[in-house]
Amino acid sequence: MKKQIVTISREYGSGGRIIGSRLAKKMGVPYYDRQLLDKVAEESGFPRQLITEDERMAKKGFLYALSMAFQGNSGANSNYLSTNEQFFLAQFDYIRKLAKEEESFVIVGRCADYMLRDIPDVTHLFVYASEEDKLRRATTVYGLTEEDAKKIMPGMDKTRANYYNYHTGQVWGDYHNYDISLDSGKIDEDAAVELMLKYIELKK
Repeated sequence: MKKQIVTISREYGSGGRIIGSRLAKKMGVPYYDRQLLDKVAEESGFPRQLITEDERMAKKGFLYALSMAFQGNSGANSNYLSTNEQFFLAQFDYIRKLAKEEESFVIVGRCADYMLRDIPDVTHLFVYASEEDKLRRATTVYGLTEEDAKKIMPGMDKTRANYYNYHTGQVWGDYHNYDISLDSGKIDEDAAVELMLKYIELKK
């Protein structure tokens, strides 16, 4: 198979991580998920314990903060960037480096679709499902009680949307940002993997 990179964005409970892991195994390529944060922290020198999922939201957004940080001729001014914002830039550099150095890989989350949007050998997937299907997966696969799942699901998707929208200036889940959007409630994970492989094969 020629060089292929797949980025996966997903709603909580949609099974996007499972699909990503199985797709990478089927392709015989590396799979990157949350463990990528540890690698970025190690290479960039950021203490891992300072990095949280609860990203701070700025009123004007990350792109505004970034432009302010690089204003003038004095280089970056870290006063305009929080630790999480600086860490996001470190992730950006790391993921772009992966795309240049590795033949193929699958990566879940981390705004990777935005980071690699200008690279031709990349396929961007968004996985979603109905609330009923996501609730079923959260209880039967993730092991949550129905009560806990109903509490967690809205907050998780809101956090992901806020993180993505803030750092990219784009709208999380907008089909314009992806090559394919997949309702994982209609087919199982293995079928989703086969669908993605066929799409990659046929993609121009």
